[in-house]
Amino acid sequence: MTISIRSVEKKFGRYPALDKVGLEIADGELLALLGPSGSGKTTLLRVIAGLEFPDAGQVLFHDQDVTFASAAARRVGFVFQQYALFKHMTVARNIAFGLDVRKGKDKPSKAEITKRVDDLLRLVELEGLGGRYPSQLSGGQRQRVALSRALAVQPSVLLLDEPFGALDATVRKSLRKELRRVHDATGVTTIFVTHDQEEALDLADRVAILNHGVIEQVGTPAQVHDEPVSPFVCGFVGEANRFEGEISKGRFSAGSIFLPAAGLPDGKAVGFVRPHDLVLDEAGFAVQVNRVHVQGALATVDGLTPDGRRIEVTVSRDQAEQFTGAVKLSARKAHVFPA
Repeated sequence: MTISIRSVEKKFGRYPALDKVGLEIADGELLALLGPSGSGKTTLLRVIAGLEFPDAGQVLFHDQDVTFASAAARRVGFVFQQYALFKHMTVARNIAFGLDVRKGKDKPSKAEITKRVDDLLRLVELEGLGGRYPSQLSGGQRQRVALSRALAVQPSVLLLDEPFGALDATVRKSLRKELRRVHDATGVTTIFVTHDQEEALDLADRVAILNHGVIEQVGTPAQVHDEPVSPFVCGFVGEANRFEGEISKGRFSAGSIFLPAAGLPDGKAVGFVRPHDLVLDEAGFAVQVNRVHVQGALATVDGLTPDGRRIEVTVSRDQAEQFTGAVKLSARKAHVFPA
């Protein structure tokens, strides 16, 4: 199912939750809506679902205008952060619920429903747990049940609103892999909302980054991380050292720090350098190393420039011993934006 969002606007009172948002989602794509709280990502998801209607603009499913169609008419599957499972129903009955409530010829036979439930339990690796109740499951297992229930009705689109937000970090990472596997197995166009950049970059085919109701950038995880189009995207996606300074004759300066800025106009600017893009260089700027923290295969170096600017560098564990006392660094890659 392809989805087209065309100049969608939505206000709550005087607050513009969505401001002329446009987005194209390909058939079978797994797209992440990423942004901080209040950026509009959940509102956009609810507009796609038919749980909110826009004040202006269009929503199209396969070129069919569904802007004011109900959620049921759109055949969307929705997974919430808090599972929303029926406590008095078994796992199997929870999964089958959307099929059980269908009427007339639209309702599958009992044998078809049982087969569908069994297939989904195998898909999400909960085989043999159909007779249990939600209270007898872990948080990760309950979220798999919620995913299975959404898939049971064979939705045209699967929508997930912060699906892993209530889980601990280890379970979240495991379920990310699970969702990717299930998506690849079903091929359902999937959109999920998250404020967790690691989650979005690890899981999605593409990421749409929202800020104050506007989409700042859409691209692959590599594109939004390595080729940010704005200071917000650069600062929000991935770690970055930020420097306030100015551009003069194609060069950005912030105290003793100099970065290339060819083609950009002179004036106030902000520069960003990823921690892993800072390298030792005798021709670079001076940094006093304050702390080296080794974690697994990587090490984080914290330092200060002579004028008090904080610097963070990420290196391999083997390189960490080179970062003691006073060192000199340069950036092998930087992002500079006019202020």
